[in-house]
Amino acid sequence: MRAWLLALRLLKRDWRGGELSLLGAALALTVAAIVSVGLFAERIEQVLRRQGSELIAADLMLESSRPIAGSFSAEAGRLGLETASVIELRTVVMGAQSQLVVLKAVDPSYPLRGELRARAAQGAAEQTAAVPSPGTVLADDFLLRVLSLQVGEPLELGGARFTIAGILTHEPDEGRNLFAFAPRVLMNLADLEATGLLGPASRASHRLLIAGEPQTVAGYRDWLRARLNPNLSLTEAGGAQSEFSSAFERAARFLRLASLSTLLVSGTAIALASQRLAQHQVAAMAMMRCLGAPRHLLLWVFAARLLLFGLGASLIGCLLGWLGQMGLSALLGEWLKVDGLPPPSLRPLGIGVAVGLIALIGFGLPPLLQLGRVPPLLALRGELGAPRMPAALSLVAAASTLALLSLWQAGELALGLKLLAGVTLALGLLATSAWALIGLLKILAGCARGSWRLGLAHLTRRPTLTLLQVLGLGVGILALLLLTLVRLDLIESWRTGLPEGAPNHFLLNIQPHEAEAVQTLLQESGIQTSGMHPMLGGRLTRINGRSVVPSAYPDPRARRLASREFNLSYARLLQTDNRIIAGQWWSDEQAPPQFSVEEGIAETLGIRLGDTLSFWVSGRELDAPVTSLRSVHWDSFNVNFFVVAAPSLLQGEAATFITSLYLPKGQESLIDTLVQRFPGVLVIDVESVLSQVRRVIERGAQAVELIFGFTLAAGLVLIAVGLQSTLAGRCAEYAILRTLGASRSHLMASLVIELTATGLVAGLLAASFAQAIGWLLAHTLFELRFDLDPALWLIGVLVSALASGLVGIITAYPALQQPPAQRLGTIARL
Repeated sequence: MRAWLLALRLLKRDWRGGELSLLGAALALTVAAIVSVGLFAERIEQVLRRQGSELIAADLMLESSRPIAGSFSAEAGRLGLETASVIELRTVVMGAQSQLVVLKAVDPSYPLRGELRARAAQGAAEQTAAVPSPGTVLADDFLLRVLSLQVGEPLELGGARFTIAGILTHEPDEGRNLFAFAPRVLMNLADLEATGLLGPASRASHRLLIAGEPQTVAGYRDWLRARLNPNLSLTEAGGAQSEFSSAFERAARFLRLASLSTLLVSGTAIALASQRLAQHQVAAMAMMRCLGAPRHLLLWVFAARLLLFGLGASLIGCLLGWLGQMGLSALLGEWLKVDGLPPPSLRPLGIGVAVGLIALIGFGLPPLLQLGRVPPLLALRGELGAPRMPAALSLVAAASTLALLSLWQAGELALGLKLLAGVTLALGLLATSAWALIGLLKILAGCARGSWRLGLAHLTRRPTLTLLQVLGLGVGILALLLLTLVRLDLIESWRTGLPEGAPNHFLLNIQPHEAEAVQTLLQESGIQTSGMHPMLGGRLTRINGRSVVPSAYPDPRARRLASREFNLSYARLLQTDNRIIAGQWWSDEQAPPQFSVEEGIAETLGIRLGDTLSFWVSGRELDAPVTSLRSVHWDSFNVNFFVVAAPSLLQGEAATFITSLYLPKGQESLIDTLVQRFPGVLVIDVESVLSQVRRVIERGAQAVELIFGFTLAAGLVLIAVGLQSTLAGRCAEYAILRTLGASRSHLMASLVIELTATGLVAGLLAASFAQAIGWLLAHTLFELRFDLDPALWLIGVLVSALASGLVGIITAYPALQQPPAQRLGTIARL
């Protein structure tokens, strides 16, 4: 107990002396970044756990792109199970502006699990709601705000008009669309036919929900599995929860990995601050040894001080993390389809404290352990010098800590190892570039005079410390530049790269008997289309007779493609923005059955020229060989398909038609006319959809920027730590220079030059690497033109230089204010 009290007393003294402020700031920032992500992820995970079977609003869900046979619901009824039918599709509503919505039609027995909730008006209390009565709908708040509508006003859906009966706040199966950006409308299933939106081949999701006693449900599930065809999918409540939890976990893992950048920069600051703290404790340790204190007691007292300090700084970091997760919730709350997030548990706070202590031990303990080797004679003979920690041991301890926490946050060994390899490579490139720039500054220092010479000489005198400062600040600036300006440049480059007159509207769900009339209406209005293209759904079931099993593909994109339903089409002529790269296109209307496959999806799924593909279409399996591979210019915004068949294969199947068109400004009224005459046609305004996508991207990027903001703050702390570690030497040097006639303004100018140069080097590297990464992404991944952005260089370099200069001046300013006589007297006594 006496040792703990002594540790607490010494800790208070160190804190009052300012020895621990920067070390505490670095540690708190690390914990804040980890905790903010952990708390936010915990709240979402609680939502998913709380929903349980509500994720599908039932115990079992049968889903298809075609109407589900009545025999399935009949068998469920025979067994005494509850059933509910749901049909979900996308359509456009017209108001102050056109808006894409998800329309969900349900029968009165919905939901079978969970509850439906709504508000009677804006500001009213939420309450349990029943399925809307015929003639009314429930719409979510976002849609009402976009269309400037109120409860009680009419809403047109297809060819029918409905009254908005309330504001939809919660659907039990909304977890299926956790990050959906299209607003939702709920209606009675009996009203769907009146809208005219559902045709024989319409693109809709048909679902049959089943619930009941567990044993009866299990028996019905076994009966179902023996009768499933490739167009039907069966989902159980537990499987749905696992699927959506893993989907969110991938997003949360990315945020956790982003938070590790703060750990990387803060860890360097912790190591430097700990080294400085150890140097300041040497004299005290030697004196206590002289007074008879045993080594083990001093090490125990110092360890207790370190533990108490680590707990205190970690708790401050937890508070900052709590504020950070509130920011994440505010940024992403609009797109999370949940009505309020539950309060998080204390588990993320415990993890944050553990991370803080591990970081403090791994990065900060090695220099402090050397205090146990301080000899008592050092108190009498200061020239012996303090014992030094081998650099290799400090490096191994820091690298091991970083690897441990990276693997912990990544959640899996392979991802963690890839992360460590990427970090090592990136830091190696940054360090090499920074070292070259520091060498250039050393040459410039030899040619400079006055304050410039002194400032640049200070910068290059300790190249290792300068390198660490440049890397710490550069990592934060680089991350923020990539997430802001480069992202905006890529979007703008894509937008301006679209050809003049590129289609800006798509018309879907055109029924066969409407295709000619729609085309005529558009031609009479002077609107050219990309042509009417038939479209029907088909699920890939076999390749060369082998069943397609999504889980057998290691690539996540391949798994998604193998499990989804394809949009198939047939045509006699090759589209103008397609090019045959292998095989030969058919040109005869009566050409034998065959497929042409887009090259990208062929490579992803392992499809080769000559392979035989089997698709499940309209209740039967169709086989045909692949006779050509195509490259597709997707940016043309014309209608294109992954798989196109010869007319002889699919011409007799039920299909809808799709087309794209360019609608000039001033002719928007044509869309109103089109929707009124053909209510089942789905009109998608590309600009409207893209603006929604951009809003989602912006919010997500801002959330990641918030995490990288901790990294930038850690970089500034690292600069302050580096300056503080050299403060004693600076005080002595400035005192000597003042005695020799140097003015305070001259020394201040040299300090500003040194610190600003540090920021300039960091900003220059960050802007250069951001431009290089942006160019690499544009040319190799997106195939876009990417121009050098002067604003990127200006903002990156100026922000870095100003931030570095301000933080550095605040830290080093006391060295300039100390009277030379006082400092020289101290040196003389030593």
